Amino acid sequence: MIRIILADDHPVVRRGLREIISEGLPSAQVTEVSNGLELMRRVREVDYDIVILDLSMPGGDGLDTLGKLKKEKPRLRVLVLTIHPERRYAVQCLKLGADGYLTKDTAPDELVLAIKRIVAGRRYISTTLAEQLTEELVGPTGPAPHSALTDREYQVFILIASGERIKDIADKLHLSAKTVSTYRSRILEKLRCRNTVDIIRYAMENKLVE
Repeated sequence: MIRIILADDHPVVRRGLREIISEGLPSAQVTEVSNGLELMRRVREVDYDIVILDLSMPGGDGLDTLGKLKKEKPRLRVLVLTIHPERRYAVQCLKLGADGYLTKDTAPDELVLAIKRIVAGRRYISTTLAEQLTEELVGPTGPAPHSALTDREYQVFILIASGERIKDIADKLHLSAKTVSTYRSRILEKLRCRNTVDIIRYAMENKLVE
């Protein structure tokens, strides 16, 4: 029996995922949670085989939750399933210890395959993501500048590139505006950008935002 915990704040999505899993893995035991705090509480109480984690939930940023999961339960398998395209967060998730990354438009059969492969102790990486990893980490001109960003810097970078204001980013990540401004300064330096417009242009050129 495979013990699976679904972490997603949308009941309809959880119901759909449960049906897909029940059809592809009839013996699986599925638990549902709607936020990061509840997820952390449950995994401390029960030894699950795999977490299927959405990145956008109440109770903490998804990347933070992933980091906490891997710190407290390093052997716990995690499959990130999100609306965010691979280019935006996949590499960061893998660096934090995720065992796979899929978008929510993935075919049901591929989701079931990913779960089976990850529970068996392997990673699940799509062809597109494998190409991105190669391009970003060992490209012909060396690693891309944004690969030097820390996890938190990358979070702030994506939010700035998406048009978020410093105050809104601070509220979303539970940081002070001063701290976010410090991250912004580090991002400008590492990406060799002069201002926010340059950050947005860099993100768009590298297809990290739409």
